[in-house]
Parts: sequence; structure tokens; C-alpha cells
Amino acid sequence: MFKEIELVFHNEGLRSYIEVDLCRDCPRQDDKGCCGHYSPVFYPSDFAYLLQNHPDIMNYLMNIEDVTVLDASLTVNNSIDGDSYKCHFHRADGGCLLKQLQRESICRHFVCPGIAWEKEAKIKHWKDFFTQLEDYEIELNHRIADILKAQGLSLRDKDRRPLFFDHLLAIFQAETKDLPPFLQSCPPVERFTIKRQIYFRQEWRL
Repeated sequence: MFKEIELVFHNEGLRSYIEVDLCRDCPRQDDKGCCGHYSPVFYPSDFAYLLQNHPDIMNYLMNIEDVTVLDASLTVNNSIDGDSYKCHFHRADGGCLLKQLQRESICRHFVCPGIAWEKEAKIKHWKDFFTQLEDYEIELNHRIADILKAQGLSLRDKDRRPLFFDHLLAIFQAETKDLPPFLQSCPPVERFTIKRQIYFRQEWRL
């Protein structure tokens, strides 16, 4: 069957994201979709946003039991659930517990391959935007992590986490004082409708 799918692109700078109305009726029909195949990873730019705007979420994040903590990142591990997994933040009756801006990059940008929106010529400017954003985020997070490491700070050290986050915020603000021009290349919000053939359950690729 063919179905019209609406995509809404949001230019929120470093917190930009994509909405897809198909998610509300996921073809995987397993109440988990992509959330059953990925463990969210939070990086310095995510920490900076949460510390400044949602300290309650940041506190919640740091107190989750099943996490993998590295020097400058935190992975919220998924759990085995049937023949796949379950994301810590996902609920079958309401989707993600986190709002779009609170999510890490993959969860803000991901659109399942079956939709293949990148092939649409009319949306090419957004493809270029998110490609550049991904590259910039990776480079920015690596740069912040390297500076923190050079200062002898690590997220692994629980006792010094307040100092780690104080320095992280200062570094983030300095490193993002002048943002790249591509962030101004797309409007704040833009909607597109495309038609795709829909497959169900395991036939719908993630």
C-alpha cells in the first residue's frame, strides 16, 4: 500500500530535529520501532543544552542505573525485550518520555530508511543542512571532550562531576560563540508531504 507521509523540519540551530507523522502508526507494529534497536548516547553539546534549559532532565539522566559512562559521553543502555530491545525512555502508550529538544542527535534526526526523504529534490536543502549539522556536532563534541581531557576532567569521576559540568558549560559557550553560517540556510519550520510504499513488521527497514 502507498501512504502520504508528512515530514516537518525544525531549524533550532544545534537542537534541530525532524518530525515524521508515520511514527504514530509505525509500520513495525511492535510498539518500539527504532527505539527497540538503539541506545541513546548523550555528548557534551547535549549536556550543555540540558544543564542550561532542563536541569531536572540532566539530573534524571545522571541517576539512571543502567548506563555506560565514558570520559565525555553517557549511553543509556537499552534492555532485552522479546526478540529485540527496549529504550529506557520509550513507553508503548506515549512514545518517548523526552521532548524533541531534550533528545540526543540520532533521536532528533533519525528517519527510517523506508521513507528515504533524502531522495526528494525539493528537500535537498534540508539534506545538506542535516549533513553539515551532523559533521559540526561531531567535531564540536570531540573538541570539547579533548579540552576537558587536557584539563584532567572526566565524566567517569563522580566526585568531580560538578567541576566537569562547570568547565563543560564554559567551553561550550566559548566554542559556540560564532556558529557556522549553514545554520541560517533553512527556515525555522518547513513541511513536506511525500508518498511511499509501506511494508509492515520486519519488512519495514530500520
